[in-house]
Amino acid sequence: MEVTLLGTGDTTGTPTPGCSCDTCERARERGVERTRYSIHVRNERTDEALLVDASPDFRHQFLERDVDLPDAAVISHIHFDHLDGLGNAYRLFSDLPVYAADETDPETGKSVAETVRNDYDYLDAVTVSAESPFEPFETCGFEVTLVPVDHPPLVCYGLVVEDPETGAKLSLSGDTSYGIPDESREALADPDLLLADGIVPAHLCEHHPYGGKHEDDDGVPRTFGTKHMTIEGARSLGEQLDADETRIVHLSHFIPADEAFDEELAVDGERYDL
Repeated sequence: MEVTLLGTGDTTGTPTPGCSCDTCERARERGVERTRYSIHVRNERTDEALLVDASPDFRHQFLERDVDLPDAAVISHIHFDHLDGLGNAYRLFSDLPVYAADETDPETGKSVAETVRNDYDYLDAVTVSAESPFEPFETCGFEVTLVPVDHPPLVCYGLVVEDPETGAKLSLSGDTSYGIPDESREALADPDLLLADGIVPAHLCEHHPYGGKHEDDDGVPRTFGTKHMTIEGARSLGEQLDADETRIVHLSHFIPADEAFDEELAVDGERYDL
């Protein structure tokens, strides 16, 4: 299993257009990017590729990175920075199976699968497959499982991607607070690699209107506001899940420049062989 981090940033990415903050300037100086979130998972046995979330930066990511176009995709939730890149299926694919959860979202009255099907009904190449959480499905030679996480007000899912032949396991937290249900934590546990959502360091919670929550024993918030983990929360999740390696993703440009490129914080283009 070859995992390439196509996009490791949040909604605006880093550098953010028009922004001259120290973090964006430091990223430009270093020649690194954190584009909107997307992960490429290649099955080296079958020579197939799975795309986890379709970033609005799809075209740039696939021109920039030495990876093949996907044979299938999974969409974790309907926020634009994870979904809108699906429009790139136009004229690039003759057939692209897209997997998404079948649970009805009380907020929208539709499941993620229904939203994808309705919003991209003009794309003949896209075929949507509705899948139930905790029920593994097969694609690209992998066993994939959607697991509910906590990203209010919308439903959102983390993923487990396993190779049944080699036993390699990739876990993705999805966009989530630290309040991931126990059943989902059990499914995500013991990965070779965990990609964990951590948007800012905990000390920035004082600037959020909802502050922080899910404090650890030292009072450090593991959730920033209500929707995303802090960097400390992502690190704690990796420890709790007993991940062999944790990379923190979905990072914002609000991270102070002297912290923004710490070793544990991912940047675009990183590649892992599991």
